[in-house]
Formats: sequence, structure tokens, C-alpha cells
Amino acid sequence: MTHIDAAGTAGTELDPVHPLTVPPAAAPTRGLSAAEVAQRVARGEVNDVPVRSSRSLREIVKANVFTRFNAIIGALWLLAMVVAPFQDTLFGYVILANTGIGIIQEWRAKKTLDSLAVIGEAKPTVRRDGTAAEISTSDIVLDDVIEIGPGDKIVVDGVCVEADGLEIDESLLTGEADPVVKQYGDAVMSGSFVVAGGGAFRATRVGREAYAVQLAEEASRFTLVHSELRTGISTILKYVTWMMVPTTIGLVISQLFVKDNGLKDSIARTVGGIVPMVPEGLVLLTSVAFAIGVIRLGRKQVLVQELPAIEGLARVDTVCLDKTGTLTEGGMDVTELRPLQGADETYLRKVLGALGESDPRPNASLQAIIDAYPDVEEWRCTESLPFSSARKYSGAALSEGDGENNTWLLGAPDVLLGADDPALAETERLNEQGMRVLLLARTDRDLDDPRVADGARPTALVVLEQRLRPDAADTLRYFADQDVQAKVISGDNAVSVGAVAAKVGVRGRTVDARQLPDDQAELADALDDNTVFGRVTPQQKRDMVGALQSRGHNVAMTGDGVNDVLALKDADIGVAMGSGSEATRAVAQIVLLDNSFATLPSVVAEGRRVIGNITRVATLFLVKTVYSVLLALLVVCWGVEYPFLPRHLTLLSTLTIGVPAFFLALAPNKERARPHFVRRVMRYSIPGGVVAAVATFVMYLIARHHYTGPGALDAETSAATLTLFLISMWVLVIVARPYTWWRVVLVAAMGAGFLVVLVVPWLSSYFAVKLVGVAMPMTAVGIAVVASVALEFLWRWVERRFPV
Repeated sequence: MTHIDAAGTAGTELDPVHPLTVPPAAAPTRGLSAAEVAQRVARGEVNDVPVRSSRSLREIVKANVFTRFNAIIGALWLLAMVVAPFQDTLFGYVILANTGIGIIQEWRAKKTLDSLAVIGEAKPTVRRDGTAAEISTSDIVLDDVIEIGPGDKIVVDGVCVEADGLEIDESLLTGEADPVVKQYGDAVMSGSFVVAGGGAFRATRVGREAYAVQLAEEASRFTLVHSELRTGISTILKYVTWMMVPTTIGLVISQLFVKDNGLKDSIARTVGGIVPMVPEGLVLLTSVAFAIGVIRLGRKQVLVQELPAIEGLARVDTVCLDKTGTLTEGGMDVTELRPLQGADETYLRKVLGALGESDPRPNASLQAIIDAYPDVEEWRCTESLPFSSARKYSGAALSEGDGENNTWLLGAPDVLLGADDPALAETERLNEQGMRVLLLARTDRDLDDPRVADGARPTALVVLEQRLRPDAADTLRYFADQDVQAKVISGDNAVSVGAVAAKVGVRGRTVDARQLPDDQAELADALDDNTVFGRVTPQQKRDMVGALQSRGHNVAMTGDGVNDVLALKDADIGVAMGSGSEATRAVAQIVLLDNSFATLPSVVAEGRRVIGNITRVATLFLVKTVYSVLLALLVVCWGVEYPFLPRHLTLLSTLTIGVPAFFLALAPNKERARPHFVRRVMRYSIPGGVVAAVATFVMYLIARHHYTGPGALDAETSAATLTLFLISMWVLVIVARPYTWWRVVLVAAMGAGFLVVLVVPWLSSYFAVKLVGVAMPMTAVGIAVVASVALEFLWRWVERRFPV
């Protein structure tokens, strides 16, 4: 092979906006010495970049502590501590406990992610003291010489010092789809990746100076993927805030100035009216549910690079699969060498051995040839053309020991041969058996000739057997059962791809992608009508993902090769194999570190658990918010005391929302993910909250007319508390459906907890819940029963009347 070596240059520019002066480096092809590395480390010229995998502990604490609702609750807590007894300040300690749980769980998730990120981290090959070794990306220093080959990600900015057919894809940075050929002295940008050839570059910008880091400085895993749950919850909280402000003002005025009560009691009841309006646990439980999902998946060697990706994969309805590395394992085996036109098989074995040695970074097909045909020492490669997914072939000019020189091509038969060549018929028969077939051809043209393949003379077919993943069929069957359609898109021969797809249970027509239209609408039609696509170029994979998305599909893309990077980046969810190229792992949201395709159903299951459970939990929290706001408005309009102290609502929230929500949010849930989170939650929360508020306030007014004397207000509050508890319990009964044994136990335990408070004297005194007489408690039960029946009918009517 030909290598181009050169010393460093000065004044090379990455772009016209940021001129770059390349510092001189001694013997760049040998790399830095240990002393030079130490000097640069001492000067801080190290590739210290933000870790993408997670937030810092400080950021986690800040995100959980300094929230809008924590500020509201905190201020009310301080006020209650001044004017009210301890039991009226319990809500503040509940918030402290919730915040602590959130921080601990996110920290656990961070530790899981960071440990997995180390396993899946790209390990660039750096040359120091003339020796190449893999090191961590963060250990790269300025002027390091970094070797690169197909699939490698450019991790820092630099200048090319060696190039051998080096082609780099910069589309993720510039949007330019065509690979850029790099020669000595050309700038390379971090964030791009190698698609063909090899070489080395010298690092000229590291750490936060690097181009891609500047672009991504503000990006983190918490914001890159769209999350309908998080967006929906933010929308809900915005509406809640708008409702709270006028209601709170009215409640403060009515309790402090309208009613002639003691100041401390009025303040306590005002606090009791404001606190339950805040759905303080909703955001917490959402974060905890995501964090625990990350921890669970981490145990299965799944690296979730962006938290909402767990939710995203549960929502996909189309999975695009690259055959190689996904349906099949990475390795292959040469099963047969078929000479053509009377070629000598012994001679062909030598040619293949020399071709294998011509590429320092062989792909899976070439590695199988290397394993089958050892190199012959007297043969020498004088020039090479690296394999490219766009070209579909590679080549080499060989000096054959006896002085003869020949140029050879190795690649796809249907690309190198004319449509009427008889060798194609034999290739077709092998492809129908699921075999991968490569053509060895001799050419009279130079490798740098754009038409090098024209007139190539076929000399042999190399037959490769692909190893099917044992878990592929079961995984695809799972997706089919879940109404998720699979599309197999591969750069291999269409017939061969179709045969492999059929072996793992994918049914449907097979199409050669070279016949597909360029128009997006027509391409979408073709994708709707067909299932398996062969001879797909990297750009076509990207176009296919876009066409499916244009029809409203949520698309997941799986892949492991450099030809999958563009499609992985554009898909709603990108899934890469751990053994895949650095570039695919860098752009994917989910990395299967153990290369097990069978892990994907686990990711879908975690997403469904999060989506389904948070929908349930959100309904519980928002019913409380709605009835709290409405109760406050009714109190203002009637000019009466607010019926509850903070301790009452702490008790009710803990038993009917807090404890049940924690278990419901983390429980298994196999319900299929459904869209329109906000509408689904609000269509139940609003009627549920209205029924609870009206029934409770009616009971409160009845009790006010019934009780008289000094302890009347306490008796009225107790009757209203009983009513609200029973209605809230029925909301929990509805939300907990469908029942399992543990859900029945959970609901029963919450009811038993309230019963204990009623019958144990010191608890009833502590929470100020003392039922007086028989008439009002029985009335409270009767009103709660009527309200619960109304809830059942109303929620069923809403479901029919306002389908989502």
C-alpha cells in the first residue's frame, strides 16, 4: 500500500471564521514522546470534554432542589413552621424526602450510565514514540498523532499527516452528503467520520476548542430526544401555575380579611388551601421512573445515551433494520471459491490473500477472505482503493513476485458486471440461498480512474456464508405481535438480503433500491408496499427514514456500520451495536453493548412501563390539583373558612396519592404506548377533580348547618375530610385497574391506614380527624358513594365522547 507521510504545516484552517495555526511537532509520524505528552498535560492541553452520558452531581441536585414548585412549597413551609403546630408542617418533610429520593435515584442512574459509557467509549489509536496504542479519548493531548480507518470517528480537530484513499463524511457537521477525499495537510473536523481508506492526523484543537464540542456544548442527553411525557408535563404545569395565581390571591384575601378568625388559624388554613394545588410529586416520579429504567437496562448491558430514548423506542411503529450486524452476526465464513473463465484456483487464492493484506482495516467480508487465504510474502501491494459503501467495491494494484503487475477489484457482482453477463445468473442462484457473493475481477484501468470498473474481466466468485443471529427471529416476532412493522434495508444484493430476511421470518417483497424513485412521496409509497430492500446506499437509507417520517411514522433504525450513521442520526431512535463502528455508537441514542438484538424488547418494555405508569400517576396528582383549585374558588365565593388544615391534606395525599403513586410508577406495565399524553390525562383529571370538589364542598356546607358550638369547625373539617378521602380512594381504585393481587393489597392497605387514624385516639387527635355523631359521618359516606358512582359513569362517558 502507498502511505503519504509528511511533517507538520502552519496556517492550516478548519474554517474561515476560526483560523488555526498548527504548532510545530517533531517527527509527527512517530508521534509525541512521553516527555512531550507530560509537558502538554502540565499545560492543560488535554482533550478534557464534557461527558455526554450524564449530568454532574451538582446539576442533579440543582435540578431536583431548585424548582418553581419547591420554591412555593418551601416558602409555605417556612410560614407554617412559624404559625402552625408541627403536624401542619409535615408536607415540607414529605417534599424533602421526595427530593432526596429523586437525587439518589438519578445519581444511581448516572453511575450506571457512566460505567456503561466507559465500556462503550471510543478508544482511538494514538501513536506515541513510534508505537500505536488505544487510549481513552480524554487522554489525547495537543499534537498527538491519531490513526484512523473506516468507521472511526474523528474525536478532535486536526491536520492530515498520512492518507491512503482517505474519505471522510462531514455531513453531520456541514450537511454535505458526499464524502470528502483528504490528502496531506487537509483539515479534519471532530464529529466527522471515516467512510473509506485510512491514514493519520495530528491533533490541533482538543477539549472545548474542538469544532464539534463547540457545536454540542449546550446539548445533553436530557434534551436531545423529544419526550412527549416531559413536554406534556411541562404544559400541564404551566396551566396549573396560571390557575394557582388568581386562586391563591383570592384565598389569601378571603381567609385573612373576610373571616373573623385568629391570624394563625387563618394562615394555616390558607397554607392548607395552596399546598395541594401543587402537583409536587409528578415531576419527581417521572424522573425516578426514567432513572430506574436506565438502571434496569444497564443491568442488561444497554447504554441509554439519552434518557427519553427509553420512551421513544416504546412509541415507534416502524423499525428499519440493517441486515449485517443486526439480523446477522458481524463475522462471515468463506464457503466456496468458484473460478470463472478457466482461471487457476491456486493463483486466485494468492490474489485474494494479497488483496486481504492490502487493507489495514478490513470489513467483515474481507476479514473472512483473510482468514481463508493467507498472504503470499513475495506479493506486494503497490496501490490500494479502500472499500466504500457508495462504490460497493475495493481494489488493489499488486506486484506478483515474478515481476508481473495486475490491478484487481473485489466487490458486488451486480455493480462490477454488465446486466447481461452470464456470471450474474450464477450469482443470483447463490443469493437466493442467502449467501453473500463477491466478484474478483481484473481491470486494465488505474485505480484512480473514476471508471476503473468499466470493462473489468470476471475471474472468480467468492461465496460467503452469513451467520444469522439466533435471537433475531424471536425479536422480529415480538415486534410483529406489537404491530411494529420491520423494514430490512441493506447495502447487499437484494436477493441475498431477501433470502436472509425470510430465514428470520420477515415476509414481503424484496426490492433493489437502485430502482427506487428519488421523490419522497413516491419513495414513501414504495416503503409502504415493500419490506426488504437491497443495494441501498447510505444516502438512500437516510432518505428512507425521512420518507417514513413524512407519513407520520415513528422510526427506529438499527445498525452497526459506518453506512448506517446518517440514517441512525435522522431516525427518531437510533440503536447501535456495541461492536459497531465508533461513528454509529456516537450518534445512536441506545447502544446494545453485548450486541444482543434480543435486548430490544426489554427497552420497549421499559418505555411502556414509564409511559403507562406516568399516565396513571399523573391522573392521581392532577385530580388533586383540580379539586384543590376548585375548592379554593368555592370557599372564596361562599366566604367561608377553608375546610382543611395542612395536616389533613398531608394525610389524604400520602394515602391516596403519594404512596400508591410510587408503587404504580415503578410497577410492570405492558400496555401499548398511546399518544396524546396531555389529553389522555386531562380528560380524566378535570371531571374527577370537579366531582371530588363539589361533593366535598356540599358535605362541608351541610356540616356547617348541622354543627354548632366551639368545636363545630373541627367537626365540619372531619366530615369533609372523610368525604374527600373516600372519593380520592375511588379515584385510586379506578386508576389502579386492571387489578393484580399487589394492586388490590395496595388499595386495601391505604384504606386500612385511614381507618387506623380514625380509631387510634392519639392519631385522630394528631391529625385533627374526629367524627362527631352518626348523622354527618353517614351523610359523608352517602355523598362519597354517590360521587363515586358519578365518577364511574362520567369517566366512561368521557372515554366514549372524547376518544384520543
